[in-house]
Amino acid sequence: MSSTSVIDNPPLVSTAPIAPPAPLSGPLAGAPGIVGIPMAVAGAFGLGLVNTGFVPASAAAAALPTVIAASAVGLLLTTVWACALGQNASAGIFVLFFGFFATYAALSLGLINGWYGIPSDQVVNAQALWLTCWLVIFVMLTLVTLRLPWSSTLMLVFVDIALVLLLMGTLQNNTAMTNLGGWFTFAFVAVAVYLYVDVMWSQTGGRGLPQGRPLVR
Repeated sequence: MSSTSVIDNPPLVSTAPIAPPAPLSGPLAGAPGIVGIPMAVAGAFGLGLVNTGFVPASAAAAALPTVIAASAVGLLLTTVWACALGQNASAGIFVLFFGFFATYAALSLGLINGWYGIPSDQVVNAQALWLTCWLVIFVMLTLVTLRLPWSSTLMLVFVDIALVLLLMGTLQNNTAMTNLGGWFTFAFVAVAVYLYVDVMWSQTGGRGLPQGRPLVR
């Protein structure tokens, strides 16, 4: 009898049936939105309170703990989870929201502590630059999500409008525009909460909520 193993000399043709792949389980199963959506809601709601004047301008940094420890960290973890599942579109959306909250925190902390050497007379321009960059990004994201259910597009439209109003309020030193931008932030939060209920109900064995048809097929 030969002592050569099958591993060393595998058969040229396998006659054994190929078993179907096992369903994903553990950390590779689930819906990343169940984490990402409420984390985005937490930070956005805090920013809405700041921009509507609920929090005095002197205490505007009060939203930073929520933005950093909840929204930025939570969305980063959500992005990694979506990547592990191969959900490229979801990962792309979540990482943009992560970037938004992370750069907001970086800008705010940098301006408060003078990390970037930006002169005091250029602070408004620095804020306008940040708002403009993210306005371009979210308008782009809105356009490429037209093939998703229209509820997702509506949520991003509210983000776009809020950023436009905040940019105008910053450049014109117009408190009314800034406050209005804060209210549109709350509109984004309302749609995001609707989407979160849909995900939570679906993941707990219930029936999801209607999402609407895509605007572009």
